Amino acid sequence: MTKLLTSLKLTITTGVILTIVLLIYFITLGNKLDIYFLQFLFRYIHVLAGIMWIGLLWYFNFVQIPNMPKIPDDQKPAIGKVIAPAALWYFRWGAMFTLISGLILAHLNGYLFSALKLGVTSGGGRETAIGVGMWMAIIMFINVWFVIWPNQKKALGIVDADADTKAKSARTAMLFSRTNTLLSIPMLLAMVSAQQEIWGG
Repeated sequence: MTKLLTSLKLTITTGVILTIVLLIYFITLGNKLDIYFLQFLFRYIHVLAGIMWIGLLWYFNFVQIPNMPKIPDDQKPAIGKVIAPAALWYFRWGAMFTLISGLILAHLNGYLFSALKLGVTSGGGRETAIGVGMWMAIIMFINVWFVIWPNQKKALGIVDADADTKAKSARTAMLFSRTNTLLSIPMLLAMVSAQQEIWGG
């Protein structure tokens, strides 16, 4: 057991195997591999990827950024050269899988285009709520891939940049990361509330 838990690869592999066992059990209960199963599967993928994405977003904003000034200068390279690049890899791919699985899920549920139009053509309600959440997530995804990551590459020295550019890039990445943190709070409300009977329409 200790070996399983001291190896991240073994831990994740075991978690995946347990998930597959649960899925097989789910099927043996008489559930069919139909549209409802696909909805269930992509909802699971969407939530799993979203936890990775928003979890790391909040790690950066609640833990790493506020505590960087407290870290001695001689120890900061460990964050910039090792921890931050690894976290940013999972961060940006978590964003990608969250967005793609969410769009697929919306399509499977039959409200993708209505939600993207904020429920205007369907009378609002849940599709307006989920649409607001979807657009906030799309903005956040764009921020991750086209602003935060390119600027972090400069700030962390992954690509060549002079000291002034590194400082400006670090600030830009931080501000857009804070923007995403701001948006994540109402975005999650919109996503969750769309599942409840609190909206008209």
